[in-house]
Amino acid sequence: MATISGGGLVARFLRAEGIGAIFTLCGGHVMDIYSGCAAEGIRIVDVRHEQTAAHAADAWTRLTGSPGVAVVTAGPGVTDALTGVANAFRAQVPMLLLGGQAPVGNLRKGALQELDSVEILKPVTKFSATVYETGRIPEYMAMALREAYSGRPGPAFLEIPSDVLGGQVEESQVRIPLSYRAKGRVRPDPGDIERAAALLEKAERPAILAGTQVWLCRAVDGLKELGERMRIPTYLNGAARGALPPDSEFLFSRSRSHALRRADVVIVAGTPFDFRLGYGERIGREAKIIQLDLDYSELCRNRSADVAINADIGSALEELCRGVKRGPDPEPWRRELRAVEEEIFEKERPFLTSEEVPIHPLRLAREINEFLREDSIFIADGGDVVTISANVIKTKRPGQWLDPGPLGTLGVGTPFAIAAGAAFPQKDVVALFGDGAFGLTGFDYDTLVRFSLPMVGIVANNAAWNQVRFLQLARNEENTPASVLTPLRYDRIVAAMGGHGEHVTRPSEIRPALERARASGKPACVNVEVARDVFSTSTKSMSIYG
Repeated sequence: MATISGGGLVARFLRAEGIGAIFTLCGGHVMDIYSGCAAEGIRIVDVRHEQTAAHAADAWTRLTGSPGVAVVTAGPGVTDALTGVANAFRAQVPMLLLGGQAPVGNLRKGALQELDSVEILKPVTKFSATVYETGRIPEYMAMALREAYSGRPGPAFLEIPSDVLGGQVEESQVRIPLSYRAKGRVRPDPGDIERAAALLEKAERPAILAGTQVWLCRAVDGLKELGERMRIPTYLNGAARGALPPDSEFLFSRSRSHALRRADVVIVAGTPFDFRLGYGERIGREAKIIQLDLDYSELCRNRSADVAINADIGSALEELCRGVKRGPDPEPWRRELRAVEEEIFEKERPFLTSEEVPIHPLRLAREINEFLREDSIFIADGGDVVTISANVIKTKRPGQWLDPGPLGTLGVGTPFAIAAGAAFPQKDVVALFGDGAFGLTGFDYDTLVRFSLPMVGIVANNAAWNQVRFLQLARNEENTPASVLTPLRYDRIVAAMGGHGEHVTRPSEIRPALERARASGKPACVNVEVARDVFSTSTKSMSIYG
């Protein structure tokens, strides 16, 4: 009779799930998984830090719609991956972390890298458990992913001791679960749809704020249909960016604060009332709120909703489109908002075209935006430089904007680029780093080089952690301890790894450097010296720490 190892069962399950790659940093406790993946033709992308592996698995899910998988060794391998898992948890991304563990027979004896990882991971996962029997590995993997996709999506963790992974079982005695989780969508209550439609039909100043769940639920078509049918100004954040084309007459960005203060009906679709919305306070007190969310517990948290709809965002938007009657065109409202957009743009215009040295971050953002192609996947990894650039840089299609999400984890840039290159080798990948963010996972450019994953990375180098530095300056502190960096030549570091490096000090040099970086066909780093004493509006208002 044929036998199969625990590692082989892991790989067999992944293949049945359609997962084409895992992200890992090698360790003796998990090496049987590598053998299984090699036998099943699953790509093994080995990185230089476990946090990178977890972030890459997160990005794989976001980009492909199938669960990303990270494999890490026991103890510090799991704890190194913890930040990446926590980031996926706050961003509502279903992914699977597989962690090693000491042999079952040596647990509680002080084995190498032994740690109670299951308890450590519980607060930031939907499911965290240990597999003690080789034959049950596929069952537990199905259980983990079922929980990851239930309700509010999020990561799952499975710990598999090395002797369980290395154990052999009869193939005929093991079942690989196939139909182990529901693929249907949770539909909204018809009464809620009727109430929401009644509010929309009377609205004179409606607005839509669409967030990450619009992309996670693949609800882009429903969002576009509702916005166009009712002619509603629409604002996008998180992974919803790109859901409307940049030239859409219904897409707005710079006027969001004005719109939320003045709107009479606001649809909040798949984004929480968290710090980004002032915990709901940035929406006018008189506004009627229609809130759509996958997560029942997120509804009415921090701010009451007049209609709270617990459903798949795509289903909710489609039902709302069918249920609402076209009301009067709110054209005067759109004109008002477009005038606000133009006023803010005119204030920004001198900086967007500035020739000053060091380079103004808005000039850099404009150059990046014009550099992006239709298929460019754009990754935002930084603090204030990304905040400054967010209203300028616009992806052309849905699913092509990646940022850490509400946990605000820096260091996602290189891992996300690894996942993007591995999942879609034919697409253009562009990342904007703050220099602080680059330092966290920039060494994984080595992974990009080893796997021949070209990308254009731009480091906005102001030699500072500028959001923190602004707070120090605002308090009239005599110096700025811990927030000033060395203006390193990151381009030379990447070139030394085998990538392409460019150093830019003048605005006129930006576009030629970007074009050479793309043409190199290598992982590239364009190191741009930007002005240090330029801060975003949200940083200057100190609202992000409220």
